[in-house]
Amino acid sequence: MVDESQDAHRVDATRDLVLDRVKAEAVREPIGRFKVFLGAAPGVGKTFAMLAAARRAVAAGKDVVAGIIETHGRAETRSQLEGLELLPRRVVEHRGHVLEEFDLDRALKRRPRIVLVDELAHTNEPHARHPKRWQDVFELLAEGIDVWTTLNVQHVESLNDVVTQITGVRVRETLPDYVLQRADEVELVDLPPDALLARLREGRVYPAEQAARAEANFFKRGNLLALRELALRRTAEHVDVDVREWRRDQGIERTWPAAEHVLVGVRGSASAKDLVRAGARLASGLKARFTVAHVELHGSVLSARDRARLSDHLRLAERLGAEVVALSGNDVAAAMLEYARAENVTRLVVGKPMHARWRDVVVGSLLDRIVRGSGAIDVLVIAGDPDADDRRRRPRSVRGPRRRAWPWLAATLVVAVTTAVNQIARTILDRSDLAMLYVVAIVLVALRFGRAPAVFASVLSVLAFDFFFVPPYFTFAVGDVKYLVTFAVMLVVGLVVSGLTESVRAQAEAARSRERRTAALFSLTRELAEAPDAAAITEVAARHLAAAFDCRVCVLLADASRHLVGTSHPHAFELDERDLSVAAWVFDLEQRAGIGSDTLPGARALFLPLLSAARAVGVLALLPAERSRFEDVEAEKLLDAFVHPIATALGRAALAGDAAAAKLRAEREELRNALLSSVSHDLRTPLAAITGAATSLVDGASLSDAARADLMALILEEAQRLNRLVGNLLQMTKIESGTLELRSEWSSLEEVIGCALARFERFAGGVAVKVELADALPLVPMDVVLIEQVLTNLLENAARHGASAAPIEIGAWRDGDRVVVEVRDRGPGISAELAARVFDKFVRGPATSAGSGLGLTICRGIVAAHGGKIEALPRTGGGAILRFSLPLPELAPRAMPASESGAQEPSS
Repeated sequence: MVDESQDAHRVDATRDLVLDRVKAEAVREPIGRFKVFLGAAPGVGKTFAMLAAARRAVAAGKDVVAGIIETHGRAETRSQLEGLELLPRRVVEHRGHVLEEFDLDRALKRRPRIVLVDELAHTNEPHARHPKRWQDVFELLAEGIDVWTTLNVQHVESLNDVVTQITGVRVRETLPDYVLQRADEVELVDLPPDALLARLREGRVYPAEQAARAEANFFKRGNLLALRELALRRTAEHVDVDVREWRRDQGIERTWPAAEHVLVGVRGSASAKDLVRAGARLASGLKARFTVAHVELHGSVLSARDRARLSDHLRLAERLGAEVVALSGNDVAAAMLEYARAENVTRLVVGKPMHARWRDVVVGSLLDRIVRGSGAIDVLVIAGDPDADDRRRRPRSVRGPRRRAWPWLAATLVVAVTTAVNQIARTILDRSDLAMLYVVAIVLVALRFGRAPAVFASVLSVLAFDFFFVPPYFTFAVGDVKYLVTFAVMLVVGLVVSGLTESVRAQAEAARSRERRTAALFSLTRELAEAPDAAAITEVAARHLAAAFDCRVCVLLADASRHLVGTSHPHAFELDERDLSVAAWVFDLEQRAGIGSDTLPGARALFLPLLSAARAVGVLALLPAERSRFEDVEAEKLLDAFVHPIATALGRAALAGDAAAAKLRAEREELRNALLSSVSHDLRTPLAAITGAATSLVDGASLSDAARADLMALILEEAQRLNRLVGNLLQMTKIESGTLELRSEWSSLEEVIGCALARFERFAGGVAVKVELADALPLVPMDVVLIEQVLTNLLENAARHGASAAPIEIGAWRDGDRVVVEVRDRGPGISAELAARVFDKFVRGPATSAGSGLGLTICRGIVAAHGGKIEALPRTGGGAILRFSLPLPELAPRAMPASESGAQEPSS
């Protein structure tokens, strides 16, 4: 049973490993293959080895292009370029110098299989799309292009301080560790130090004069040995990763039962970046989880300088692959250890104390508290190396905004008033009671004005109490030693109360700040949920972002063709061509750019992709009032908290639009099918009659003249019927598509009614029509042809459903600012249910199945296009009333007298 359980567990573990591998491959970005030729120092032959491999690839039939190669005047390297396609460089002028840079856009347009990009850590010119060449490489990889590149080990960010300690030279051009970790293949180009020094002396690395200086400084044999070791270790680490991945894929070994977790604690000190790099090296060597945390103390506020440096340290940690965590509490050691125990941290990295020893005696040692409370956690204490700027002696005071004098004057006044009250009450109170009144005064000052004025009030209170109430009076001498205890208690109480008050004040302010952020996020999400469409969502998003971050906001949304289109709202700003190009890049690659980012940090705004359901729906552009607004890590996290619900809401709106469009397409398809089904019979009937009559005329040579006349009359009647049906279909199509055009003009309603009656008379079938028009009907703005069609359709409907013995009645009159027209019949009537939907498509009356069910629908569409209304009502005594009304503008031409109208009344 044990063996079976172990086998089952092994199978489950193997399955989980395979699934994890499949998921990792599915989300792996970028998608191109990345090969790095790694060397210990310049001159070992990295570029030569890369070009030699490229020549072999070309010989094997692969498409290889040399994007940018730095030969540094070396003939051996230049000879390897023969037979390789060279990509023209981008020429840029900067500060009077002509620079030749890698042309990323040309490489993307050329799209070879492999691009050679030399010197991966190179810094691009200031106006380039990316500040660093490795970012250009990542964009190539994202487009599916393989990249081969070269790199010296001293350019790796986590090794920067180690290289500085070894060589005495600080390398300025570095790249994050994850760039090298991303490499699919790392090939070590190794050369023993003696061989490299021989090449250097022969002038095969640098010119003679420069080579001599290099050998005396950077190219010392000890330096080269240490750099070679670093390069070998980095390569070995990468190979070890490959081996572990292969074992995991093959299911040879089970996963490790426990994992190392390295935690680094940082603050706003200048040397904290060295702690971050040390932690990154340690985590990399242990293959451990890497976390960098900082503690925000309640009641403590970092200066602007320390806040900026802390943001730089945290950004460095993110570049080195660390998880950044913000903790809060009253004690740094307690907060760090609490998090370490909760997250199963195995190694805690902290910095050596750089302050004077007396501070540890007075306020306690942070390092001592961490070590004593760490338990099973290993604590590593790292020595930092402050920057040269921090080594310089700082001025003892820095001029800043003048402090307000009012709190100090108020503290003095409170102590003076308390002294006056004690002078009055000294005859009835003991000295201890008088001292307590001073303590009350100190508490009042602390509650109202904060720590510093409270400490000032404590000192004043001790001096006043000694001067006025302790013998000998009016001197600062103390006759009784016991009063020294009273003075000490007053001072301690003042210090403790002021400290507690300041802490409570800071906690309250922090709570209010969190409450404001939470309320802003809640308000944003609530309004986004209520926003009906994308326009409303962008307006809500822009308003909240502008209020929270003091910035101007532009929201660009993708249209149907995936092009960005700006939206209009009060908080927008004008985007120039450069801004639009940056926004397009952000939208295409789904990466942030602009202020505070690694891409185009010199842009005037911050551009963020709006990602919803794994696709970009738009771009958010933020133009802050102060450029440093988005360079703070906390502000960046808060901004991300705002952007996510905005992108989700826009994605929801886009999906709702897609759903509405799909529903409309389905309804149109349903309408098309219903239309074909409904009118197929009506179309076949007149066509069959026309075909039959025409066939009889062609084949019936013996037909009489009367029979021929009847057949031709039938053909004409059915052709007219077919024409009306086709006309209704065309009119219905225009109404449904919204392409119905009105040719409105001031016309006489009597003339339109007369034309409709004349048209109806041809197919009235002996039905009488009675016309009742009001006197002096006004001219009406209308499309005469369309309103005539409305009247004709209503008359046909009345003739079809009305009683043959009773005449159809037409009435027209003015009702305020509208003119009303009615068509009445004496048929079986109309129910309330049918009256509510009689104008819908394909609805027919119960008395007959004739007609397509489109006539009244067309009437409603035409009347609605005129701004009028149409309705169906039951008629008293039986029958139905079809009534429509048209609006009358205030300024209308003179009405035409009824005697001049062309209205006529056909009779049976």
